[in-house]
Amino acid sequence: MLSENMQMALNKQIRIEAESSQIYLAMASYAEGKGLEGVSEFMYDASDEERQHMLKLFRYVNERGGQALVSDLSEPETEFGSIKEMFETLFKHEVFVSQSINELVHIALEEKDYATHNFLQWYVAEQIEEEAQARTILDKINLIGDDKGGLYLFDNDIKQLNVTSAAGPVV
Repeated sequence: MLSENMQMALNKQIRIEAESSQIYLAMASYAEGKGLEGVSEFMYDASDEERQHMLKLFRYVNERGGQALVSDLSEPETEFGSIKEMFETLFKHEVFVSQSINELVHIALEEKDYATHNFLQWYVAEQIEEEAQARTILDKINLIGDDKGGLYLFDNDIKQLNVTSAAGPVV
């Protein structure tokens, strides 16, 4: 059984994951509008993945006797100035999500809710991978600079992007 505090914190994370899905969807639309098919597909896939993260939390709350909530979502930004700025926004958002997951782990440990602590370890590992991926993409974008040919190649390369973090594969 979840404590009221843990349930509230998990419902907050459900909202964050849902908003993450929306942010990636907005980024997909932005990239698609710029003719960057690879980047847009990457973002569409990421949007779906974030929704799956949200659903996993949603089901967990309900399975543990809590009540998962569907809440209003903040409208995401739709203009980013450049692809580089978009990926900088993505990276900052992933760092924010990591901090939020870490706070959930902290609450679980404080409350001696070891089932939730165990459940959250998947999210901890996932965030390590997502931050590493965002950092790798930013490194590539920074190498490209303002080279349109480089951006074209990057757009093709991102279709095959597979970043392995030190935390190992997330299953």
